[in-house]
Amino acid sequence: MKRANILRSRCPFIVYRQFKMKFFILHTLFLIYPLLCLSSFYSSDNTKYIFKSGLDGYNTFRIPTTITTISGVVLAFAEGRKNSSSDTGDIDIVLKRSLDGGKTWGELIVVRDDANNVCGNPSPVVDSKTGKIFLLSTWNRGDDSEKEIIDLISNDTRRIYVMHSEDDGLNWTAPKEITSSVKKSNWTWYATGPVHGIQIQKGKKSGRMIIPCDHIVAKTKKYFSHIIYSDDGGNTWEIGGITPQDNVNECTIAEIGRGKLILNMRNYDRTKMNRQISISKDYGESWEKLRFDETLVEPICQASILRYTFKGKKRNFLFFLNPGDKNDRKNMTLRLSRDLGLSWEEKIILHKGPSAYSDITKLPNGNLGCFFEAGLNSPYEGIKFQEINLNNIKW
Repeated sequence: MKRANILRSRCPFIVYRQFKMKFFILHTLFLIYPLLCLSSFYSSDNTKYIFKSGLDGYNTFRIPTTITTISGVVLAFAEGRKNSSSDTGDIDIVLKRSLDGGKTWGELIVVRDDANNVCGNPSPVVDSKTGKIFLLSTWNRGDDSEKEIIDLISNDTRRIYVMHSEDDGLNWTAPKEITSSVKKSNWTWYATGPVHGIQIQKGKKSGRMIIPCDHIVAKTKKYFSHIIYSDDGGNTWEIGGITPQDNVNECTIAEIGRGKLILNMRNYDRTKMNRQISISKDYGESWEKLRFDETLVEPICQASILRYTFKGKKRNFLFFLNPGDKNDRKNMTLRLSRDLGLSWEEKIILHKGPSAYSDITKLPNGNLGCFFEAGLNSPYEGIKFQEINLNNIKW
């Protein structure tokens, strides 16, 4: 210390260089500080595989969906594919529960296993009035492929079921088939979600539970998105609005106003490598003409959207999660909209490698829980959970 003082007193050049170095360090910190804040907004120390392919008796885990119950239990659903990563064969619906906001997870629970058949596309929704969790899903024979079902040469067809739990996912009712009330006779392929459903919060249809779905019309091979809904607490379900144009299928939904919903859809029209959007102004009973969202790029893949409502004077936001690349399933990207989907501002890449399907939930502590397929060499190496800290957002 004394030596440094002597040098400063004898050499003005050294004093100048030290001042210059300090200025450089302060200037650099000033420039990167906003980036560090943004990183802390999105990053988490709690990124982990909840389902790892090759473990728990399953070859592959796919199709993540998640929801938080009224009592604060986080439920993470997936398809457990027994013998391969194929979309057909022996596939079960499985579940893990977290009692501490996603920090730790319980043992794997098999929600539905129908021998060698396909039980999939788990799509949960919570009834805030009763606390019941409803799980909509699809079924088909394990020896029937998607192509055979579409071509009308399969042994059976795609069927739709509902189950519910009254104890935060520990136990589930027997599957109840609702195909005749939610699938038209000329529809072949059909998918519920796969993503969380919603319950209308405002307006004359408050309490309506909605599951976003898609289907293919027989002999046309045209893909459409639609919704199904229940107005009687989950006892019965019926078909809601169908998109007026095709080339869309797996979709995700959010409430953006009184009677107003946004449907965000996987897009097969490759003249535009973006998500397609439609608005309903009658609680999902009809949908307006589809349009492309110029910001939300995609490689033809499922995605998820979540309305985030703050207490007090803070506004309502939308969060959107998908592989943010035009060509490949990679770069799992979280985006934020401050105007309920009219524009998208901040974004961050949660996983830069291969990634695919996803879902989002609001955690009991107010943070986001992002649940997505990801890996180093393939998106299907497992399903990760990442907690997103919202405390550092600049409101």
